[in-house]
Amino acid sequence: MNQPACPFCNPPKERIFLETDTTLAFFDAYPVTEGHALVVPKQHAASIFDLPPDELALFWSQVAAVRQLLAEKYNPDAFNIGINDGTAAGQTVMHAHTHVIPRRKGDVIDPRGGIRWIIPDRAKYW
Repeated sequence: MNQPACPFCNPPKERIFLETDTTLAFFDAYPVTEGHALVVPKQHAASIFDLPPDELALFWSQVAAVRQLLAEKYNPDAFNIGINDGTAAGQTVMHAHTHVIPRRKGDVIDPRGGIRWIIPDRAKYW
């Protein structure tokens, strides 16, 4: 049975805005906010936790670099940094990646709880 090509192994070059020896960063094809970007290891792995420790450290350095670039370009008020690690957590592309999502005051009525809202009945703790 043929497996579909991984969209993160060879993304369109025009979407890539930062590349290192071990990572790519590009804008999400279905952004939830302006500037929503992904950081992806070049090594195909389903989870970032499958990466060797040195590559995992470089990966997180790139997440920080992407956050800084997006802060300078879009001037957001905050960020959500998130990983869907496995299908039960909502991962739909089985190539490890981290979302870097710029946030702005007023983009939702009440942002408290952030990523806790993935399970709405348990999100509100205040």
